[in-house]
Amino acid sequence: MNLATLEQIIPELRDALIGRRVGKVFVLSRLSMAIDLRLADSRYLFISIEPTDPRIYQIRRRLRDLEKTSANTTAFAMQIKKRLSAAEIAAIEQLPGERIVRFDLDGTTELGEGFQASLIVQLTGKSANLFLLDGAGRIVDSLRDTLGDGQQFGDVYAPPAGRSTDAYPAHGEPAEFQSFGSLSEALDAANLERLAEAEFRSAAHSARTKITREIAKLEKLKGKLLGDLDSHGDAERWKKLGDLLLANIATAKRKGAKVEVIDYFDEAAPAIEIEVDENDPLTVAAEKFFRRYTKARNARDEIAKRIGIIDADLARSGTQLQSVEQAIEDRDIDALREGVAPEQKSGSKKAREKTAATSAVARTFISSDGFEILVGKRAKDNDQLTFKIAKSLDTWMHAADYPGSHVVVRNPDRKEIPPTTLLEAAQLAAFYSQGKAQPKAAVHYTLKKFVNKPKGAAPGLVSLSSFKTILVEPMVPPGVTRRQP
Repeated sequence: MNLATLEQIIPELRDALIGRRVGKVFVLSRLSMAIDLRLADSRYLFISIEPTDPRIYQIRRRLRDLEKTSANTTAFAMQIKKRLSAAEIAAIEQLPGERIVRFDLDGTTELGEGFQASLIVQLTGKSANLFLLDGAGRIVDSLRDTLGDGQQFGDVYAPPAGRSTDAYPAHGEPAEFQSFGSLSEALDAANLERLAEAEFRSAAHSARTKITREIAKLEKLKGKLLGDLDSHGDAERWKKLGDLLLANIATAKRKGAKVEVIDYFDEAAPAIEIEVDENDPLTVAAEKFFRRYTKARNARDEIAKRIGIIDADLARSGTQLQSVEQAIEDRDIDALREGVAPEQKSGSKKAREKTAATSAVARTFISSDGFEILVGKRAKDNDQLTFKIAKSLDTWMHAADYPGSHVVVRNPDRKEIPPTTLLEAAQLAAFYSQGKAQPKAAVHYTLKKFVNKPKGAAPGLVSLSSFKTILVEPMVPPGVTRRQP
């Protein structure tokens, strides 16, 4: 509030407030409040000492709206209630040439003794503050902690030193207010309009940011999946190389790590070279190509499904972004709020709690086929993982002959678990067991629905009504990735 506007508002405040008694204080923010002075027409004295926009005037609000928006009371508000409750405003003065207003009050204590006090509203930019003074003009309390002579507890109040008395920038202050009933109404209307604009900009930014972040996240995930697909190579090429090795097994010519074969898939039947491990027999080399083919084929099919889902999500997010941009153009704040609400509401809170609970009891890995593998940390965690987190159609594993972690392969889509994922999960089960040092370890696996907890059994101990066994090398497979909590 600049000096000229303050000089105009003082007479209005005098006419309305002198003789009025202090009532309830509504804390609207850390540095603003509304004081009930028992005025007609639901009017209240509004004071803000925000350094970027200090101001004072009357506002008109419904009591229930003030109570709804009121924040927790502050120590300063409690001091006003304690010291000034029912005190009467005797005088309102503006310090000459200053953006400082002094309210002098007269009151009576509970013992019937009279007292004087003052409320100083200091609208001086960075040094803006609100002071409560005793009858001798000494500072009893302040809303902000400020330094300098006359500005601290126990000092006789004095205006802050070194401030400029030039007109404060007219931040949203109306040039004229003839169309309003009073200057207070004009100032309040300008402030409400500014707040509404700020709220609109915030809602627009939140709605747009939420969707653009989601789009960026989806595009990043899609790029990662495409990179994973490239790393697996061309499935048909691996199959072709394996077939050619077997087809030429009697006639192939070996040259160290290269094998010369006839390409029967080409009409011209040219001779080509295939790189293999020079210590591998051709049948073993062919089997390796077939394994790469199976892995690449499964990855291709699974990644294609996941990319299809991502593309659908991208299309949906693109439509949502268009709706947000249209709402911004139409200045439809309700539509923007609806766009932000799903992020704010969250069943996501439940999801976050569930994720946190899972990470507390299990290590999380992602198989080379994209399946989530959970590995229990301790015996009691094994029980939590198996009987609280795992679903009935998830695949469950445990080292056959050694104490160790329960392992769960999550299967939310109820698909057949690929052999590669099955092998990788079994290797993890063996690795996170006391059979870790063995060259080979047996691992039992079954659906979680066939896992039971015997009554009174120790933590981690279970019984299986049906299972199969696989023999694996204990290890963390190179194809899996560890997801950090």
